[in-house]
Amino acid sequence: MSGDGDNGGGSGGGIGGIDGAAGDVSRARAGMTQGARAAAGPDAGAGSGTDAGARAGAGSGVDAGADTGTAARLQKLFEGHRLTPTQRRIAHCMVRRAADAPFLSSVELAELAGVSQPSVTRFAVALGFDGYPALRRHLREVAPTEKPGDTGSYNEYQQAVQAEIDNLRHLAAALADPSPVIEAGRLFAASRPLPVLGLRAATAQAAGFSYFARKVHPDVRLLDEGGTMLTDRIDAAVRAGASALLCFALPRHPREVVDALEYARTAGLTVVTVADSAFAPVAHHTDLLLPAAVGTGLAFDTACAPMLLGRVLLEAMCDALPDAQARLEEFDARAAARGLFVE
Repeated sequence: MSGDGDNGGGSGGGIGGIDGAAGDVSRARAGMTQGARAAAGPDAGAGSGTDAGARAGAGSGVDAGADTGTAARLQKLFEGHRLTPTQRRIAHCMVRRAADAPFLSSVELAELAGVSQPSVTRFAVALGFDGYPALRRHLREVAPTEKPGDTGSYNEYQQAVQAEIDNLRHLAAALADPSPVIEAGRLFAASRPLPVLGLRAATAQAAGFSYFARKVHPDVRLLDEGGTMLTDRIDAAVRAGASALLCFALPRHPREVVDALEYARTAGLTVVTVADSAFAPVAHHTDLLLPAAVGTGLAFDTACAPMLLGRVLLEAMCDALPDAQARLEEFDARAAARGLFVE
């Protein structure tokens, strides 16, 4: 079951650009993206200048059972081609369903991507193939020859849990290169105040990060309401000395978030974003993009990986704050004196 509500149907959400030059394979598998600020516009083609990880980061969004190497090979196939927004949507779907992609008919792929069957044919031609059958033959040649094991014995709830487990595995692989997270922690520690943005489906992620961050950071400002006041609050944070902004961006992506990030960067803030995919619309308005896939098997998306990545970022920020441990101990002492928690 898939929904089309505020937090449903993440696999069919807006798609950012697929950029040009070939990427580093290890960063491709890591899925962490730096340099998203250099991303080109939605219709960017070869040589757009985006960091390789931005293109390959979509590997973190592969569905359960998909092979990370297959996703990286698919991504490499799409590089260097000027694709329309509809074609990028198809590419995003294929990366997310990397294990199944070589076995999908054009009709099945069109249904999964939410596009027409002729669009799938035009997509294959845009990649240099005579048609979709030729593209599928190519995928079968470069991908594993056997389709992943059948998960038919699982009910829909178990399948959703298995998909989230797979998302967490991909996040663990991404964290093999901790440098983007370490850099984010340093940026958060240095920003006084630290604004944290999350609207609609991402509100819970932003609020959870902010709740814990306030225990160690002297000034964390949660931006969880849109409207005309949002830019005012960004301005207030900048005037108070903010140098960075953390954003949680999950499907479906509100236009307000894209506009707010563009405004924040114009105001001089370094933007760090946790998003469901390196293809997310926010990628072009982000200085440091950290992908963490969402699950799409239920009526409403599940976001275990983005939540865990938020906690990892908290840890990195604590490591960069010299007085973090002292603040935590002070809080614990006050909580015990007040009898705040039931032991």
